[in-house]
Amino acid sequence: MKYLILALASFFLAGVVALAGARGGLMTGSWPILTIVFLVTFLIQWIMYVPSYIWQTEKFFDLTGSLTYITVIFLSLLLIDATSIRTILLATMITFWSVRLGSFLFLRVMKDGEDKRFKLIKTSGARFFMTWSLQGLWVFLTAACALTAMTSGKTIAMGFWGCLGTLLWVLGFLIEVIADRQKQQFRTDENNQNKFITSGLWSISRHPNYFGEVLLWTGIACIALPTLSGMQWVTLISPVFVYLLIRYVSGVPMLEESADRKWGDIEAYQMYKAKTAIFIPYFIRAKR
Repeated sequence: MKYLILALASFFLAGVVALAGARGGLMTGSWPILTIVFLVTFLIQWIMYVPSYIWQTEKFFDLTGSLTYITVIFLSLLLIDATSIRTILLATMITFWSVRLGSFLFLRVMKDGEDKRFKLIKTSGARFFMTWSLQGLWVFLTAACALTAMTSGKTIAMGFWGCLGTLLWVLGFLIEVIADRQKQQFRTDENNQNKFITSGLWSISRHPNYFGEVLLWTGIACIALPTLSGMQWVTLISPVFVYLLIRYVSGVPMLEESADRKWGDIEAYQMYKAKTAIFIPYFIRAKR
């Protein structure tokens, strides 16, 4: 029962943000475009949940998430009457990021054969449904301020916030791509089997790919910022949500716990943890 409640809570929370972002936004018929986008986001997850549970597979989970981003972006473009430079830029950024990350995660899970996070989750119908619902929440909330900006109907010059946001997105995207690539190359070397990476960006952060993701979504929020007003400011929860979830819930804590189980008793790993920042890249002095 608690998993179904969490699934409904995810839908409700995203719905509240959708209602706030839709205030003053464009309509199609009697429906706010952002409300339609919100409903489509969850509908896709719930449709894909059915065959995934029947066949007991999580292989299409991350790919579905990425395709959902692309779907809601193009649905928004289809429903709005006109586009601006800001709208095209936001759509391009999110689509490009989705294609890159979605294909990367899909190929990785196909190569590994499974995603260990789902080993127990997928055997429970309610728990698996909650997980798909949480992905709906993740997709909508991370893109909420961008979708609100796109469907606001406002045409405002890019200005300072647009330039700053673009810079942050490019920097974050590059950090995420480079970090993923470095770790992938490290893992493909047979000499590194059962070892942990300490080179490249991983020498200044234990989770540089996650840092890059938070940075790029912060950039998207900056680009969207000038178009927001009134209740729409609620959608700026997007980068905050990304940071809190990655840093304290499903990203960093889970990987840190897994790493401690594997290498926690190895002195070299203890030194690596002592001298390397957990998230925001910088060098710190090891404790004596």
